[in-house]
Amino acid sequence: MKLKSIFSNLISKYSDKEKLKIDYWQEIEKSYSQKSRKYHNLTHLENMIWELENVKEEILDYDALIFSVFYHDIIYKATSKENEEKSAEKAKISLEKLDISDDRISNIYNQILATKSHKTNDDSDTNFLLDADLAILGKDWKVYENYVQQIREEYSIYPDFLYKPGRKKVLTYFLEFEEIFKTDYFKEKYERIARENIQREVSML
Repeated sequence: MKLKSIFSNLISKYSDKEKLKIDYWQEIEKSYSQKSRKYHNLTHLENMIWELENVKEEILDYDALIFSVFYHDIIYKATSKENEEKSAEKAKISLEKLDISDDRISNIYNQILATKSHKTNDDSDTNFLLDADLAILGKDWKVYENYVQQIREEYSIYPDFLYKPGRKKVLTYFLEFEEIFKTDYFKEKYERIARENIQREVSML
């Protein structure tokens, strides 16, 4: 999957400014390629888009959703509690320079904010975004284990005695959801394995 061409084709629909297209892609590439990003990187974006392509016909505004994917983790610091807010703001400022309606930008802004709590949303497209973001939880154990290691590396600034209770809190938060996945497609595909993986990780902490 060529992320650059996906982004380039997407942005070309809303701007004919070549420099802006190049600048925006470089900004995304630079942000997601930071050394500290072991999981929240370009591969994460690729995986999300791959997941969403499988349900494209169920998504009402696919372009908006893909913009949300590209910008949802553009700001990501392990020490910050405002990554989603800052990413949403960044998306808003960038997209305002394109030929995109205020309503659409507002939807993208809210979709990115929704990735903070991962609660079921009234907007069906947002639920697809949230599910694609969490799809890793329902992969087979080897893939999940690798993800766990990558997250630990992103939070390497914290010693185990701080990291483990924090990680456990996050995992328990998801287990307490009646359903981790909000859409029928993702629920059927990943719910059972995701719960098994999370419980297994919790027991190891």
